[in-house]
Amino acid sequence: MDFNLNEEQQMLSDTIQRLVRNTYGFEQREAFYRSDTGDSPEFWRQLSELGITSVPIAQAYDGFGGSGVESMVVMKELGRGLCLESYLHSQIYGAGLVQQLGSPDQCQRILPAVAAGDCRLAVADEEAGSHYHVDRIECRATPCERGWRLNGRKRVVIGGERARYLLVTAHIDGTEGVSLFILDPKSEGVSRIGYPCADGPQACDLLLEDIYVEADDLLGHPGGALSALHYQRGRAMAAQCAEALGSMEEAFRLTLDYLKTRQQFGSPISGFQVLQHRMADMRGELELATSMTILAACVADDPGSGERSRKLTAAKFITARASQMIAEQAIQLHGGIGMTWEYALAHHAKRLVMLTHQFGDDDFHLGGYSALLDVPGRANHN
Repeated sequence: MDFNLNEEQQMLSDTIQRLVRNTYGFEQREAFYRSDTGDSPEFWRQLSELGITSVPIAQAYDGFGGSGVESMVVMKELGRGLCLESYLHSQIYGAGLVQQLGSPDQCQRILPAVAAGDCRLAVADEEAGSHYHVDRIECRATPCERGWRLNGRKRVVIGGERARYLLVTAHIDGTEGVSLFILDPKSEGVSRIGYPCADGPQACDLLLEDIYVEADDLLGHPGGALSALHYQRGRAMAAQCAEALGSMEEAFRLTLDYLKTRQQFGSPISGFQVLQHRMADMRGELELATSMTILAACVADDPGSGERSRKLTAAKFITARASQMIAEQAIQLHGGIGMTWEYALAHHAKRLVMLTHQFGDDDFHLGGYSALLDVPGRANHN
């Protein structure tokens, strides 16, 4: 099997790599982080002008119609640059949910603007007690005249402060299952508490108090969103593996450069055999994560099945394990400088650790993989 990028994919990789390198240096990233928006509107504009915001969107909605491989190419470079923009949660996860569940009118209203970069989405699917399970929610939707009334709380909505639309999960009174609603964050009764996450990106918590939602702002059928949430989380997990891979590669490069530069007893410490062994262990984990990320990208857009779920869950587990190992070893090999705020490695380490906890940590996915093995043909987990 040929794992090399084709000509179009290589052009996309070169374009996003050059853009990140030229406009998202570490010092620039720190300035973006301290700005009022917490990211770079100019960088997002450049992504839009180059058509990169349209990559995961279907051609029917003015998108590029890219597959999981194209999303992998983009996310890997965004991870390498520690980019703060919520590309994954808006363009891949959020847009994927609208595309899968939305009516033709809803898709035409939202997706062309998302593809153009004029509209960002955020998915509010986690609550204090959900612990990675999207069906464990307390948010309620009560039917009313010509619509619904939403009440509840959501936590850690990545990109929620900048989003034009929020996609909110809720249980509808009197029905089974999970429903998904399109919510204007400027609606009366919506409170957003914004904050920067430990690894840089902006997030917010939501308080929904008797929010009125129009009847045509329900995505899909009442109680029918759970399978789409699992499926699109699988696509988002594959893209997240690619983001972690880009960050791991950069952490590995920084560590290797440091060992070649740092001298002790008159020679570079890269010549010490014990450090060479540790770098070899890191390289082995990196190569395993690379192969699993490619596998996840190749199956991300396959129809939902137990086999797809097993591969995506395995990829997330392996990548999470490699992320933690490389982050810890890179800091150990650097010593004290590896923890300083002014050095990029510390930020890569924090980002890698935080990525392991999004969409389920390694323990969660190890358990999910075991369950899928125990019951062959079981309904898809992702």
